[in-house]
Amino acid sequence: MRKLNFSNILPYLVAIIIFILIATIYFSPVLEGKKLKPNDVTNFKGMSKEIVDFREKTGEEPLWTNSMFGGMPAYQISTEYNGNLMRYVDYIFRLGLPYPIWIVFLYMIGFYILLLVLRVNPWLAITGAIAFGFSSYFFIIIEAGHNSKAHAIGYMAPVVAGFILTYRRKYLLGGLMTLLFLALELKSGHPQITYYLMLALLLFGITELVSAIREKNYLPFIKSSAVLIIAILLAVLTNITSLWATWEYGKYTIRGKTELSTEKENRTSGLDKDYATQWSYGIDETLTLLIPDAKGGASGVIGKNESVLKGVDSRFKEYVATSANRYWGNQPFTSGPVYAGAIVMFLFFLGLFTVKGKLKWWILAATILSIMLSWGKNFMPLTEFFLDYFPGYNKFRAVSMILVIAELMIPILAVLALLQILDDPKSFTKKLKIFGYPVNPFYLAFGLTGGLALLFALFPGAFFNFLSDQEIQSIASQQQSDPTYGKQLAEFFANVEIARKNIFKADAIRSFIYILLAAGVIFAFAKNKLKKEYAIGLVTLLILIDMWSVDKRYLNNDSFVRKSKTEEPFKMTKADQFILKDKDPDFRVLNLTVDPFADASTSYFHKSIGGYHGAKLRRYQELYDHQLKNKMNMAVLNMLNTKYIIQPDNNKQPTVMPNTQACGNAWFIEDIKWVKNADEELAALSDFDPEKIAVIDEQFKPDLEGFTPTNDSTALIKLISYAPNHLKYQVNTHNDQLAVFSEIYYPKGWNAYVDGKLTPHIRVDYVLRAMVIPAGKHLVEFKFEPKVYYIGEKISLASSLLVLLLVLGYFVYEIKRYFASTKEE
Repeated sequence: MRKLNFSNILPYLVAIIIFILIATIYFSPVLEGKKLKPNDVTNFKGMSKEIVDFREKTGEEPLWTNSMFGGMPAYQISTEYNGNLMRYVDYIFRLGLPYPIWIVFLYMIGFYILLLVLRVNPWLAITGAIAFGFSSYFFIIIEAGHNSKAHAIGYMAPVVAGFILTYRRKYLLGGLMTLLFLALELKSGHPQITYYLMLALLLFGITELVSAIREKNYLPFIKSSAVLIIAILLAVLTNITSLWATWEYGKYTIRGKTELSTEKENRTSGLDKDYATQWSYGIDETLTLLIPDAKGGASGVIGKNESVLKGVDSRFKEYVATSANRYWGNQPFTSGPVYAGAIVMFLFFLGLFTVKGKLKWWILAATILSIMLSWGKNFMPLTEFFLDYFPGYNKFRAVSMILVIAELMIPILAVLALLQILDDPKSFTKKLKIFGYPVNPFYLAFGLTGGLALLFALFPGAFFNFLSDQEIQSIASQQQSDPTYGKQLAEFFANVEIARKNIFKADAIRSFIYILLAAGVIFAFAKNKLKKEYAIGLVTLLILIDMWSVDKRYLNNDSFVRKSKTEEPFKMTKADQFILKDKDPDFRVLNLTVDPFADASTSYFHKSIGGYHGAKLRRYQELYDHQLKNKMNMAVLNMLNTKYIIQPDNNKQPTVMPNTQACGNAWFIEDIKWVKNADEELAALSDFDPEKIAVIDEQFKPDLEGFTPTNDSTALIKLISYAPNHLKYQVNTHNDQLAVFSEIYYPKGWNAYVDGKLTPHIRVDYVLRAMVIPAGKHLVEFKFEPKVYYIGEKISLASSLLVLLLVLGYFVYEIKRYFASTKEE
């Protein structure tokens, strides 16, 4: 039997230890018991409070919450899919590390696996893993609390590794690797990142197809593709509950198609174009890949930094420091730039000129596509093509997020370029012809990165404008309307430009220095002045120092707080205390002391009219846009059972205004107003009495055939039991009545019962539920029973169990084969 050689596994153990140590040192406050308090995590606690409380109390998943936007499915907020056994595999990959250490560890170990598949030296693969894992955006999203996004990014690289192995005709290993890591990728719960990854892998498949056509060897391509299709399908089945629920729910959200006919030029079958492209990377902002603060860095004031304010007129220094925005790009705001690393970019360009083979062309194509799509509204021909014709693309907002693909591709080629020089120092002297002239690729790559960085530092004004488009428009507008003030404003912004140039120049020189140092190490190695091990170590150290220091600008020790501060995300006000004395089990609150539709604090204590979520129901969003946003339609607030309105007083303290006109939980109407379409239905709410009239689309006429509303002053309907997924009403009426329920209509899961008998219900008043209740005393119930969850969980359990058995079986087989391959000597 063959003995296990410890020296063979030593590099891999060392890599794991290094990744853990680096991540732990970076997040050392965690060892002191401190925690991150990112804004989105705080919002998550607000939006998920009702769900979490119900889960802890009953041990069940509510699958619905009434704490936001009147009511919505909980699929995209907080739902545990216990049928998916891949969660146990995910825990294994985390190694029991605390958050957010395990996130960064996952970044690095995933990319390390990919580089090993690409046959990169295990020691050099550590360099690449660090280069990928410390990309600035990956740390910025941790600081923001975008945990599912970070989680999904961690599994991107090993999914790519699986694809590469499969197309190398390692069908079993490649297929299983793809299956395992894609299942984990999907489980992380960020469809947008997964979608972008699949776009990149589609390009990879195209390059393999082109290669098969050129070589006229189709069978391996067909076999590999078939294996991958099976792996993808099984990975999808493993996560079928969440994916199916998201797909089903998505059609009814702002990411689905509207029924309104207005603003057709801005509409897609998903998100509106202006909403989808609101966060578009500027074309010149792409320079942040090389120079981190090429656009000033994160949004926020410039600050009282003497080196930044050098040259600013003393009359404006204070104002520039305390009121001018450091960021001058055209995104609404940003938490920081996408910085791939100066050294990594230098090596990437070197790889473009030196690395051979189809892999390079795939990397280049995926990188270019990623960058161009990130420009969004700044490059609308391509963006509109994808929004209008590419399936699923218009379901996602913040198009700049697709730069994660560039951040994945760039370090791959960078490491391959470094590998080529380290394995073949003579390649350093090989030249290529450009326009007939022989050029050394090393110097060319240095010139295109370090040389440009130096040129930008020396002559910044010759290449860039240091004002945003909005600022330029503001100056021009003021100069026309008020020349005196316009002149002062122009002078102020001229001084702002000086400060911003200083920011830009400092980082441009910084990038130049790091590239120069790394190039010097490589040059010394190529000239036999430095050993290979030292070269790898020095380049790794330079990359780490470069990217670490940039990441610390956006996620540092100040981002951590004592654990006690994270346990109570929102402080209860006197207004909250007053409302919570009301023991009515179900009513809504409108909080005007915050932006109602960008707030989760209200949801932490109450059932809110507003909320904070990127996938709210489209009809509810349209109701807000047309009836509540610019004019507070009290009839609509009343039908939504808005019992309390929180508003600021003269001292900006929240006070409570009870709304005595709120319609309550349910009521009987006297008349029906039929409308032909969604436009008429929404318009009819502008002037109606919700307690007397129900506005109903004609599509529901068959459901009310033979029914005529009658006035019964003695009829009673009362909510007697509340749970987010189960409502009980006691009813007593002498005639058949149409009851309107102040609950949000959602057809995929809500079932109505009268005395235990399933009974149809319809949509009224654009967003509410209604049903005909027969005369007499009855128990009426609404239960949220989505088939997608209960069927999906069974499929997910069976599929994930199969995946685990396949992976485990493969490992057992390989271990046995390893020890049985030779006899013990």
